[in-house]
Amino acid sequence: MFLRCSTRKKNGKEHRYWSIVENKRCTGDRIVQRHVLYLGEINDQQQAAWEKTVEIFEPGQTQPRTVALFAEESAVAVPDEHIVRLKLSEMQLRHPRQWGACWLACHLYRELGLDQFWAQRLPASRKGTRWDLVLQTLCAYRLIDPGSEWRLHRHWFEASAMGDILGADFAQLAESHRLYDCHDLLLEHKAALFDHLTQRWKDLFNATFDVLLYDLTSSYFESDPPFGEEDKRKFGYSRDKRSDCVQVVIALIVTPEGFPLAYEVMAGNTSDKTTLKEFLEKIEKQYGKAQRIWVMDRGIPTEKTLQEMRESQPPVLYLVGTPKARLSQLEEQFRPLPWQQARQGVEVKLLAHNGESYLLAQSRDRVKKERAMRRGQLKRLWKRLKELKGMTLKRDALLMKLGAARQLAPSAWRLVQVHLPSATRKKKKGRKNKKHKKNRTFEFSLRKDKLRQVRRREGRYLLRTNMALQPPGSLWEFYVQLTHVEEAFKHLKGDLALRPFYHQKQERIEAHIFVAFLAYCLHVSLGRRWKDLAPGLTPRSVLEKFKTMQMLDVHLRTTDGREVILTRYTQPEPDQQMLLDKLKLQLPEQPPPKITAAQAVGAKSSGSA
Repeated sequence: MFLRCSTRKKNGKEHRYWSIVENKRCTGDRIVQRHVLYLGEINDQQQAAWEKTVEIFEPGQTQPRTVALFAEESAVAVPDEHIVRLKLSEMQLRHPRQWGACWLACHLYRELGLDQFWAQRLPASRKGTRWDLVLQTLCAYRLIDPGSEWRLHRHWFEASAMGDILGADFAQLAESHRLYDCHDLLLEHKAALFDHLTQRWKDLFNATFDVLLYDLTSSYFESDPPFGEEDKRKFGYSRDKRSDCVQVVIALIVTPEGFPLAYEVMAGNTSDKTTLKEFLEKIEKQYGKAQRIWVMDRGIPTEKTLQEMRESQPPVLYLVGTPKARLSQLEEQFRPLPWQQARQGVEVKLLAHNGESYLLAQSRDRVKKERAMRRGQLKRLWKRLKELKGMTLKRDALLMKLGAARQLAPSAWRLVQVHLPSATRKKKKGRKNKKHKKNRTFEFSLRKDKLRQVRRREGRYLLRTNMALQPPGSLWEFYVQLTHVEEAFKHLKGDLALRPFYHQKQERIEAHIFVAFLAYCLHVSLGRRWKDLAPGLTPRSVLEKFKTMQMLDVHLRTTDGREVILTRYTQPEPDQQMLLDKLKLQLPEQPPPKITAAQAVGAKSSGSA
């Protein structure tokens, strides 16, 4: 194995991306390279650490151990009562199942203390059902290979080693009714879970909660309304571009490092502006009155809420995005102020106004990106308008084609002035109009004043805050961290497959989101451990590596009619062992063998028959 570097120039700067590659010898003495791990951009210290790790796992350094078995024909000097002779010729390998990712998920689950937390709150039922283990199975399934509970029952559990790891069988963990009934026991412990996670983030990662990031998303349902008044599935503004479906709104609070603290499920028609006040009260009640910085996107707080945050004792600090309409009001006041360097490629201006501070930030990379996007859209729209101008169309057909062009380039459309042809008068009854023309021409021109205004605002953001003493660079860094909330929503909807929803009851829908939240906590914990080692190595890629570690049953028949069953997981490959060493994890001991007389009993019964 060795490190391979690939370079790429982006915005005039050279970026280096690293991967671990392995040489494999194939037929014909050909040597090909296999991509083992993608590490992303790593610094010199991380590079040296990986090079040292790779040296340990050079080919030939890790040799498998072999053990001796006494075959049926072997003669050994040991008393017969101490010998079990095996028929190696009849050895069978049965029930291969995925083990590595399940073991890693359970390790993360224990590391967050969730096993003890739920063991205290979900006691076993009178029939002996371990609800805490059922929930652990649901969380591992959502993290590793998310899908419906019915799929877990029909396929996934038997193809996984969760039963072996948790010491329970299919009837206890994957019976369909138990999977669904478990959802009914979860929601009442949501507040206690938030407290528990807060403490675990502190203990494991030394997390701080001085800055809180708050944002909302929506998730839709393929359901047939109407529902009851108390049901939260309603029509509303869809961030998934599915306004034709009912939805719920999910509000989430995370730290700048991505650790989730709390979430709430609200009705699908909930306005963003009505959610913040309730969350402020919940966080204050749960974590006490401390000076925290709330970072939010525009549209979430109202003027009344911001005023209450300023007048609170102590004041609730905030940093919030501002609509561009307010930039038009303050543009003249910002003009004489000098630009300050916040970081490389980012300049800011700070303006005190009406008891608040307004921060105008300008990112060079963002300017280039937005300008390229605008030019591309305008170029395509201009070309399409020229094509339409050369066509012979009736007025109605022309309007439809103009509408389609506008839909394809909405941002560029605002920069173009289109003069439509006037409508044709209706013909009188019994009178022919031979001079009626099908060609309805139109004119279009560039709105240069609007273009100049757009160019001035490309790559610029206006923020407002009540933190007067914070340096402008810090304020910009706070706001950039808001992307961690968007990343959380991306993982929930992508890697963890929050939707589609397979539940119909309101309580179970919310419990489904609750299980996805727990799985996201495991996802974040795994990702945080790799952040300092290789930022480009995602939790999903690590899980995919561990998923190749299988568990199987080795069946060996004996000469006296019994059967020895050895349950064994496959030994880790060098790349998997490298991951284990980096995570400082040690695999458990192989399970002990089982000796059963089932074959002998079966033989006797068949002989007597």
